[in-house]
Amino acid sequence: MEDRRVRKTKKNLKGTLIEMLADMPFEQISITELCRRADTSRITFYSHYSDKYALADDIFQDMIRIGTGNYIRRQAENNPGRDLVLGYCNVLDVILELYYANYDFFRHTLPEENPYLAFSFYNYVLETVEMHTDKEARILNFQLRYTAKKIAGFLCYGILGFINECHSEKETLEEIRGEAKEILKGLLRSDVLVSRETSPAPPPA
Repeated sequence: MEDRRVRKTKKNLKGTLIEMLADMPFEQISITELCRRADTSRITFYSHYSDKYALADDIFQDMIRIGTGNYIRRQAENNPGRDLVLGYCNVLDVILELYYANYDFFRHTLPEENPYLAFSFYNYVLETVEMHTDKEARILNFQLRYTAKKIAGFLCYGILGFINECHSEKETLEEIRGEAKEILKGLLRSDVLVSRETSPAPPPA
């Protein structure tokens, strides 16, 4: 468990990196300038991170920890029977909430602005959805028509593209959430991705 001083230092470095993204692309950020703005020595920085990529990765890891906790809470509250479609909706809700709660960071994860951050963001989302798909298929005894990774890729590209288009049309978060869920539910209930030929196993006690 990290002590309070280490947590404070890391929080300062992460916050400073996010602030700098408003001024310059990620690739142009130097450790020297980051430390100057954070009022932290390079020695201190390198005692916690090997480079700025490790610092960015730690920001994503923070999001994963928060998102995982929120997903477990949602499942316990509104999906104790582990309904497949509702489980995916919970994943979508968690991702959207994280995205907008941390918009100061995520708004800089566009491919044309910061390719590295965009690639990392997409891969973390892809890995999360892939793991969810694989786990639910095993627990509920569903036969996937495609690999979990292919399904995750299809859903992630589609949903992220849909959200971007919603942004361009100035839709609210609630509008985006509702429309994205409608599409997601329609896909999952159509048997396009998941075969219903096998009966779901009862959820674990």
